[in-house]
Amino acid sequence: MSVSQTFRAFALEQLQRTIPGIRHRSTFGGVGIYAGDLFFGLMDDDTLYFKVDDSNRERFAERDMGPFRPFGEGGELMQYYEVPADVLEDSELLGSWAEASLAVARKGRHIRRGRARRRGE
Repeated sequence: MSVSQTFRAFALEQLQRTIPGIRHRSTFGGVGIYAGDLFFGLMDDDTLYFKVDDSNRERFAERDMGPFRPFGEGGELMQYYEVPADVLEDSELLGSWAEASLAVARKGRHIRRGRARRRGE
């Protein structure tokens, strides 16, 4: 569970070409990817993953890309799916995929905020 400096630099450079405000943070051997304050992607084992829900999961499934499994094949599935290598290499295509994942992250943030407000009422 690590990310090589070469892969990290390449993936971040590609993302910065398409999405403003990209930043990253090392996490548990991997790398968290943010646009502003939205956590929408991660890197692990030299693989880029984007956040998914029902609105964009099919795009990944059509390419036979699977979910991030931090604890191996029998472990928990996370709502982050592998980004195909050809998408990572194509800035324009990558931008489209990243924007869809950012929309998922925005939606999730609004849902969490609504729940917190209801609990605080």
